[in-house]
Amino acid sequence: QVRLVESGGDSVQAGESLKLACEYSEYGLMNYCVGWFRQAPGKEREGVASTYTGGGSTYYADSVKGRFTISRGNAKNVVYLQMDNVAPEDTAMYYCAAGLRMMYCREDLREDGFHYWGQGTQVTVSS
Repeated sequence: QVRLVESGGDSVQAGESLKLACEYSEYGLMNYCVGWFRQAPGKEREGVASTYTGGGSTYYADSVKGRFTISRGNAKNVVYLQMDNVAPEDTAMYYCAAGLRMMYCREDLREDGFHYWGQGTQVTVSS
């Protein structure tokens, strides 16, 4: 069982920055694919970014490339999502999720394989 807790959501103005954190419990000495997903009101949940905690490629949705950065923290068991130059369309509930295999970190950011989810943190961007 992997537990994930998101934090850092807030209400900000367009153009500002925000940093979300995903703290996850460690299951033995495993590495995980950790992804950030978001769901706006009335819309389906979509993948935002993913990274493998053991190192390797990171993936981003086209809508956030160049503005968002996913990174592994220096402290153990935390993954960040740095959100720069946010826009109203970034308003959503943001979730982090974990999959037990590197293969779940993929370019299309599908939810397949992400079996563990946090409760979410709300990001609201006003114009």
